[in-house]
Amino acid sequence: MWRLHQFPLCPFSRAVRFGLAEKGEVVELVEARPWERPDQLFALNPACQTPALENGALVLADSTAILEYVEETIERPPIIGASAAERAEARRLAAWFKERFYAEVTAPLLSERLIKRIVTREMPDGRVLRSAARAAETHLQYVEYLLDHNRWLAGPTFSIADIHAAAQISVADYLSGVDWAGHAQAKMWYSALKSRPSFRAMLADRMEGVRPPAHYDKLDF
Repeated sequence: MWRLHQFPLCPFSRAVRFGLAEKGEVVELVEARPWERPDQLFALNPACQTPALENGALVLADSTAILEYVEETIERPPIIGASAAERAEARRLAAWFKERFYAEVTAPLLSERLIKRIVTREMPDGRVLRSAARAAETHLQYVEYLLDHNRWLAGPTFSIADIHAAAQISVADYLSGVDWAGHAQAKMWYSALKSRPSFRAMLADRMEGVRPPAHYDKLDF
């Protein structure tokens, strides 16, 4: 059985959980907090970062590497795209959300509203939170631009672009970092993802000491 070392608000772990669930794979979750540098996580991934996925002697790390492995070894349903062009676009957008959205939105929110609350016991920096909110607004606008041209972010089919975007946005939403007002199209896309059984299970997760807003796990929000 797959064992995934993760913590509830790790967006990269969420992407892996989402992708594996889409493939119909059952995963045992093992909580690992990278900031505590647990020996077990370090042994699996010397970078001491989540996610780390193991299945017997097989150990995989990094959400991109894991999802590419899953796509290559579990045929149906595909999660990277139907055509070569769609796969290239799906990978481009997956990187956009993994790198840019994470750096500009998710990472600052995790630092200010998770790490400072449960680790360093500091007050969050309002300037950082306001900057993350502005960046989230820009990214939602980009999501809506993409949806103006496609059914899903990278084209006509669901793909890793939607998986990584939903994983990052869900963590930002949990941390009260997303203002959905004026983004009906993005809300419709995200609501469709929230309704998928493969994603909905994650919305029940809670991080001790940090509560999400009331709308967080509602399909009609």
